[in-house]
Amino acid sequence: MDMNKEQMQSLVDEVLEVYPEVAKAERAKHIVVNDASQDSSKCISSNRKATPGVMTIRGCAYAGSKGVVWGPVKDMIHISHGPVGCGQYSRAGRRNYYVGTTGVDTFGTLDFTTDFQERDIVFGGDKKLSAAIDEIEALFPLSKGISVQSECPVGLIGDDIEAVAKTKSAELGKKIVPVRCEGFRGVSQSLGHHIANDTIRDYVLNDSDEKEFETTDYDVAIIGDYNIGGDAWSSRIILEDMGLRVVAQWSGDGTLPEMENTPKVKLNLVHCYRSMNYIVRYMEEKHGIPWVEYNLFGPTKIAESMRKIAGFFDEKIQKQTEEVIARYTEQWNTVIEKYRPRLEGKKVMLYVGGLRPRHVIGAYEDLGMDIVGAGYEFAHNDDYVKTTPVMKDAALIFDDAATYELEEFVKALKPDLIGSGVKEKYVFHKMGYPFRQMHSWDYSGPYHGVDGFAIFALDMDMTLNNPCWAKMKAPWEEPAEVESEESLAKSA
Repeated sequence: MDMNKEQMQSLVDEVLEVYPEVAKAERAKHIVVNDASQDSSKCISSNRKATPGVMTIRGCAYAGSKGVVWGPVKDMIHISHGPVGCGQYSRAGRRNYYVGTTGVDTFGTLDFTTDFQERDIVFGGDKKLSAAIDEIEALFPLSKGISVQSECPVGLIGDDIEAVAKTKSAELGKKIVPVRCEGFRGVSQSLGHHIANDTIRDYVLNDSDEKEFETTDYDVAIIGDYNIGGDAWSSRIILEDMGLRVVAQWSGDGTLPEMENTPKVKLNLVHCYRSMNYIVRYMEEKHGIPWVEYNLFGPTKIAESMRKIAGFFDEKIQKQTEEVIARYTEQWNTVIEKYRPRLEGKKVMLYVGGLRPRHVIGAYEDLGMDIVGAGYEFAHNDDYVKTTPVMKDAALIFDDAATYELEEFVKALKPDLIGSGVKEKYVFHKMGYPFRQMHSWDYSGPYHGVDGFAIFALDMDMTLNNPCWAKMKAPWEEPAEVESEESLAKSA
């Protein structure tokens, strides 16, 4: 049975009761019960430092820069400057699909690190970075450039990565970008996105006027799509069917020349608003390029976004868009007819980074599913401004939730399906709850676009209706074994 607002608020109060008073007061600002009669986004606190002692699921600034924005740029090499662990953890984890020959002209799944040791912390890593760049140039001469992604020790010891980058760039004749994304900066990976955007502005776009590029009236760029499982490719199909020309992807399957050409497009299409809104605002101010946020999860949002994008172009594009939507409608209606009867009325709880808690709601609702709770790891207030209107009345909304809070919410709300990240996945598996990893599609995808919606529906059905869940019981719910006197005597 669904909870009303009072019952949901009682649940929140009960979950927070275990915290000391100061922590309880702080965490209460980050959890709200949605009220459709007022703007609930004004009631929730976000983009704040995680409460000390409470296990956050956030990432760091390095993760936001290297793991999200810069890392998928396929024809550049991205050096993790610091100890090996950060680079290894961020390598190939997000399934940023790309076309190319790995190790020759594309490098997305390779791990380049300066592998700091104790002596580098004491004496500095500038010389080691310089030597690494020389070695990389000798081994991979077809790379278009290099970014230096600084880890925590680099900021603490004061390595001058800017000087090294400037010297080696002049020496090699390649773009070398120093990125001050030490993990301790900011409160989450969100600042890493911003830092990365600023370095793209300063080192890539500022000299883009010098690049020759033949334009058309229908040029667009996909910004903030990291091609998880092929999402950007699925999106391109739709845009090209509409009659548009996609000349750049940022940054999944993206290249440095594409990024340099972007200031010449007619419209920037922003998928992940949280990670890339900074750079499209800059291009709007500097180059006069309008931008629009779009959502290609599920039929309702696909059609809505296609019409919104077409509105920026002439009648030819608008007419062609309507024809394409009519053709797509037959395809996705077939998917809905097949899977909606199997998923209708099922409850879903979401906790994901970036844009997905609000973007995927429409796709679930197209399949008749009900979102009972949703939250972000590193959202800002403008993300909640866009989220609360699409959430139902009395739904639970949470920011930077701790593992303990998520577990308690799940126990009380009893969702039929949970969509979250890999760190939460196995806890909920052990609790016997169907789970989809919604950061990188649980080894599936794409989920964007028309073809992606069919895969999304199939995955949700296979996960939720798998008979294994009924046979599972959380280990802590199993009856305790009573040791016999004989076994106790033997152990003594």
